Amino acid sequence: MKAPAVRLDFAGPRVRTTLPGVLLLVMGVGATTLVCLDYRAIEAHKAGLELKLATSLRHSTRDPVSSARALRLTEDAGKVATELETPWTAVLSDLEVASQAEGGISVLSIEPDHDKRRVRINGESRDLAVALAYLGKLQTSRSLRYPMLDSHEVVADNKDHPVRFAMTAEWRELP
Repeated sequence: MKAPAVRLDFAGPRVRTTLPGVLLLVMGVGATTLVCLDYRAIEAHKAGLELKLATSLRHSTRDPVSSARALRLTEDAGKVATELETPWTAVLSDLEVASQAEGGISVLSIEPDHDKRRVRINGESRDLAVALAYLGKLQTSRSLRYPMLDSHEVVADNKDHPVRFAMTAEWRELP
């Protein structure tokens, strides 16, 4: 038996180009071109966004001096707003009406405590009975609630021996 001859051809026949092959090649080159153009457009858009981000970050960096100043201004504005919340007109009016009704009352100082919504009243009267009557008048006022006598003392070094007193009361929010 004879074995068939093995044919080794290292330079095979040249394959002819066909229409489907050429169409496939053209479509591949076109798709690659479109993808490259789209990639360049996206990269340009990305670079523009990065530039905008860098600009906004550069402008948004805060100066520590101006930040501290703004913080101080904010705190001051908060204190003013708290001070304006106190119903001073009604409180002072009620204190004046009560002191005129009793006579012989001198209000020496009024100190607000905004955190507790309280007011401390220091005053002087002819005697303790007048101070207690003043306290009774304040208990019926519209702007103050729970007025209490905290302390009192007779001023011995004065010839009239007046009574100094301290009272506290909460203020009410009036409509």
